[in-house]
Amino acid sequence: MQKNYTFLLLFLGLSLVAQRPQKPNSVEIYHQIEKLNFLGSVLYVAAHPDDENTRLISYLSNEKNARTGYLSLTRGDGGQNLIGPELRELLGVIRTQELIEARKIDGGEQLFSRANDFGFSKNPDETLQIWDKDQVLSDVIWAIRKFQPDVIINRFDHRSPGTTHGHHTASAMLSLEAFDKTNDASVFPNQLQYVTTWQPKRIFFNTSWWFYGSKEKFDKADKSNLSQLQTGVYYEQFGKSNQEIAALSRSCHQSQGFGSTGARGEEEEYLEFLKGESLKDKTNLFEGIDTSWNRIPGENLIGSILEKVQSNFDFKNPEASIPELVKAYELIQKLEDDHWKTIKSEEIKKIIAACAGLYLESVADVQEIATGNKTKVKQEAINRSKVKMYWLSGINNAQKTELLFNKVVTNSIEVEIDATDPFTSPYYLNEKGTVGMYTVNDQRNIGKPDVISRIPDTFLIEINGVTIPFERNIVYKYNDDVKGEVYQPLDVVPVVTSSIQEKVTIFPNNKEKPVTVKIKAGTEAIAGSISLEVPQNWTVSPASILFSLAKKGEEQLAIFNVTPPKEASDVTIKSVVTINGQTFDKEKIDINYPHIYKQMVLKSAEAKAIKLNIKTKSEKIAYIMGAGDEVPKSLTQMGYEVTILKPEEITNEKLQNFDVVMTGIRAYNVVNALGFKQNLLFDFVKNGKTMIVQYNTLDDLVTKEIAPFSVKLSRDRVTEENAEVRFLNPNHPVLNYPNKITADDFKGWKQEQGLYYPSEWDANFTPIISANDKGEKPKDGAILVAKYGKGNYIYTGISFFRELPEGVPGAFRLLANMIAIGK
Repeated sequence: MQKNYTFLLLFLGLSLVAQRPQKPNSVEIYHQIEKLNFLGSVLYVAAHPDDENTRLISYLSNEKNARTGYLSLTRGDGGQNLIGPELRELLGVIRTQELIEARKIDGGEQLFSRANDFGFSKNPDETLQIWDKDQVLSDVIWAIRKFQPDVIINRFDHRSPGTTHGHHTASAMLSLEAFDKTNDASVFPNQLQYVTTWQPKRIFFNTSWWFYGSKEKFDKADKSNLSQLQTGVYYEQFGKSNQEIAALSRSCHQSQGFGSTGARGEEEEYLEFLKGESLKDKTNLFEGIDTSWNRIPGENLIGSILEKVQSNFDFKNPEASIPELVKAYELIQKLEDDHWKTIKSEEIKKIIAACAGLYLESVADVQEIATGNKTKVKQEAINRSKVKMYWLSGINNAQKTELLFNKVVTNSIEVEIDATDPFTSPYYLNEKGTVGMYTVNDQRNIGKPDVISRIPDTFLIEINGVTIPFERNIVYKYNDDVKGEVYQPLDVVPVVTSSIQEKVTIFPNNKEKPVTVKIKAGTEAIAGSISLEVPQNWTVSPASILFSLAKKGEEQLAIFNVTPPKEASDVTIKSVVTINGQTFDKEKIDINYPHIYKQMVLKSAEAKAIKLNIKTKSEKIAYIMGAGDEVPKSLTQMGYEVTILKPEEITNEKLQNFDVVMTGIRAYNVVNALGFKQNLLFDFVKNGKTMIVQYNTLDDLVTKEIAPFSVKLSRDRVTEENAEVRFLNPNHPVLNYPNKITADDFKGWKQEQGLYYPSEWDANFTPIISANDKGEKPKDGAILVAKYGKGNYIYTGISFFRELPEGVPGAFRLLANMIAIGK
């Protein structure tokens, strides 16, 4: 369910998303009118969700009333997830929605490119090789031509490769290059069938003391080329400072743990001028730009009308502004400038509806509808003003119903989803992409932030003889006893989906193993068969299984016996449902967190099957969850008996039941109770057992003593997954028992080898492996083993949380040896 921030209604984006209806008060309406009368725009450019400076975005949007966009080149797929197990593209879906929620608060609009966040990159050269540089540059130029910013602001410095994330520097480099090329019709000319060339007035770098190394250095630096903006504004009408609004926006990035506390008082932002027309008045970013309605030639009448609307606005009687607003709307429809016509039409329609208290809503009686099916939709309209208006509906809009003051008018229609209609899913995931890029073939869709809705409903409302279309997406809503009214999107789903329950199945020998597939009905009364597709050298029985599902949402399990080949093999298996000769091969994944809207993702119904030469023992493992990962599932696949142990359950007696305790990723960053359980865990090791601690960041540790001996965490990492691995102690049990680890075990790793390696450690620790990215010094802290009493303590920054769910064979073998070290 959406967070409902009633203090501010700023989101004026053009995307239609399923959301709680906006119900602005007079102050919020007035602020929208202020923005309606400002025709200037700023585009802020960076690499990831959470890179954006929400203080500056809020200031530009709310203090300066500028149309302010944030272009995040990626959707943050390569990050970690502090709220759940979703990684890669599913995490990107979450972080996309977090950005959308953030913009609703700070007043900005959200844009993207097709670049895929493939993980940490240490320099822009690597970044631009893995990304398709020309495609991403094309997307940046597309965003500029489409958004038409007067000013561009880069979050990062284009001149500092190697000093920060390669994606960061690359975003600034591409933005600066785009600034020079976006007005050249010979550059990406295919875009010009939809947009025109555009030249921004100037481009800046949003610098700060951080980029200078310290506040002291920044204080001494030459600031003659910097603009200083006083962003510590207090908005009396909202009762909040700019920093407080920015903090609420920042706190939407919950998957990354960016909860922020609002500040008050004076604050400055600094912008370094890079290119374009320099400023004489360095506090006026729009110097030399007409930001009034006069910037559109011959359209000063619109500006004159709207200036009067603003100056005469009656906070106690907003509806008094409607006649003049309707006049302005009618004139806007005659504009030849399609760019401002589109933007200002949407803005003024929202204001007219708000002034009238006009509530328009279309609600379906189901949350999901399968293609080829129908659903009833209840339309509701109510005019809470004394302004006379009519609802035009029916065939050819022949039915004209007067919306009387405060009288609800409802209508029931039936919506049919054609069998060929596309399913609801993030559009950028519909086609197979590459490691560095998403595939979006329709130029018009590139950069759109949200799921592209295909079930809109339009209310035609006539006011003073002018017919205004108000678009609403059809939604689903219900009442929750705790949350109250809950809104969800209306999703179009396949008539049937299937999912292989274990995403990785390990075959340690030649024996068959059961593979379970769940079938789920998207509609009533379906029957057919399901089969499991495996490579030729694998066998599966039976060849197919019949199923019958009577009710929508009903599920059935089908169990296949899969036999691997004799030789080691790493393959993809796929479930396929057949109904009346038509095949369905999609898995439906629902993502539902309270701070974002429910998301549905359709993926190929696939899983990995690995014939693996691996030996494991029969250790009992207690797993203490951290920020969220799926390592316990992988451990179970390996044949271990795994118990999720809550920190409050840790006692000497409880620990006696286990051979190994393993902590999840960032456990010592997010599980406060661990800070009080260390002595019990260290005693567990001292008495002859094994403790394995996976990576933690060096910030905000719940205890400084995460190990029985001193260890200093750092930001060291090996991001090149194919980096050479050297064995520092080749005879150590971790590399030899029960599996002989070789260089081949480090082939085929995904995204990275590891992260946040310790840089210093006590002499009691033995480093096991060494690796480094090109041009860097060796990093030896990936696996540290220490004998403590009779047992063994292991700290590792190896990315098991990524490699195991991806089915990387060597990661399973290495972890099995770490677990077996006590044997």
